Amino acid sequence: MFRTPRALFRALALAEMVSWTLLIGGMILRATADLRIAVTIGGAIHGFVFLAYATTALLVALNQRWSLGTSALAVGAAVVPYATLPTEIALDRRGKLAGAWRREVSDHPRDSRWHDRALRWTLRHPVQLGAVLAFLVVAAYVVLLVVGPPGGRDEALALL
Repeated sequence: MFRTPRALFRALALAEMVSWTLLIGGMILRATADLRIAVTIGGAIHGFVFLAYATTALLVALNQRWSLGTSALAVGAAVVPYATLPTEIALDRRGKLAGAWRREVSDHPRDSRWHDRALRWTLRHPVQLGAVLAFLVVAAYVVLLVVGPPGGRDEALALL
C-alpha cells in the first residue's frame, strides 16, 4: 500500500486535512448547536492524526535525507489548517518525495551513519516498524491526554 515514501506522506497529509475538517466542524457545531461533544470527538481525532502525520513526516525526512529546515516545514505544516497537502505538493514538485524506501546500503557518504543503518533495518522489517511507530504515537497521545491542555483542565472544561 505504501510502497514509496511519497504514497505514505500523501496519505497522512490528506488524513491531516480531513482531521482539520472534523475539528473545525466540531467547533462550528459547538458554537451553533451547543454540541460540545463534537469538539471533543473532532479534537481527539485531529490530535491523533496530527501525531501520526508528524511521525510519518519524520520517517520520510530520514529516508529522503531532508535538511532540518525541510523537515521542520513538513512537520510544521500540520499546525496550519489545510497546509499539509500544499506542502506535500510543493515537496513533490521539488523532488523531495521521489524515490523508494532506502532498504539497502548505497554508496552515498551519509549511509554509514547510525540512524541510516537503523532506518534500513526498520524498513526491512515493516511490521515491527509499524508496531513501534503505532506504539509511540499512542503513547504520546495518552501522555498528552493525561497532561491536559496548556491552560489546564479547568480552562479546557470551561471552553467545552
